[in-house]
Amino acid sequence: MQGRAAIALLLLLSACASSTPAPRGSAAGSTRITNLQRAAKLPWTDEGRCVVQEASRPWAEVVERCFTALDTDRVRFRDTTGQCTVASADAAALGIGVCVLAAPEIVVGAVIVVGIVVVAVAIKEELDAYEFRQLYPEEVKPTMGTMVAPRETVAKRKPQPEPSGQDLLPPLPPRHRRRPSRCEPIPVPHRGGDDEHNKCADRIPPNRFPGMDALVDGKHFDALQVGVPVLWEIKTDQFDTYSDYLQNQVADDQAEEMRNERTIANACGYNFVVGVSTPEHKEALLLRESSLQIVVTGCKR
Repeated sequence: MQGRAAIALLLLLSACASSTPAPRGSAAGSTRITNLQRAAKLPWTDEGRCVVQEASRPWAEVVERCFTALDTDRVRFRDTTGQCTVASADAAALGIGVCVLAAPEIVVGAVIVVGIVVVAVAIKEELDAYEFRQLYPEEVKPTMGTMVAPRETVAKRKPQPEPSGQDLLPPLPPRHRRRPSRCEPIPVPHRGGDDEHNKCADRIPPNRFPGMDALVDGKHFDALQVGVPVLWEIKTDQFDTYSDYLQNQVADDQAEEMRNERTIANACGYNFVVGVSTPEHKEALLLRESSLQIVVTGCKR
């Protein structure tokens, strides 16, 4: 290690991230503080303001909403478990960093930060305020609105550098702070009774709702990916065994179906990814709709 450019490994201890609404009362407060403590170990470009705003949500949602504020020039992600990597050629486009960071428990060495992390100002103020409330509860009076930062703290703030544009992930669809109710994902049972297909849908993204589809705007999607707003359609057809005529018919029908699904997903602020079992199936679909994002899963029926 040389100078301040030394690489520090982060062992991130986390609360269990779930897709259910954040609990109220003391449980909500515990979730908030745990998330703030976890975020304090990471470098942020916005002084931690996004994390402070979203900290009462489950950790996976905090990551999803605030990942663009992370100083990704200083963070490296390693998918040590293989759960986030779906295909070597397509992994980077599917949000490896978000998936690794959003995991309920982070394996040692999965998240590496370059240099020394100074706790973001907004996060430090929130943690300091929490500590003050714990030590001197009689001094804390009910107030409305947000706490005003101490002048000394504000004076110490330094201008943040402009983002370099070297993000680890491609742009995701615009995030809706409050999606219309029809766009909120609802876990519903998988349809069709195909166990191998369902196992693939749970394992590959990986699925935020294991064993369930995600119902969005009246449409069943096979999976909602952990940590990022990405809806998946999984195909496990034995495409290579079909006749030429049947391959053409299946590819035509599925390409049209996927265009419709992508329109619904994008309108609700989600990206859309298709998983197929073979390169031949992927090629046939791309010939019909080259703008689809397709990953070869290798799953077998």
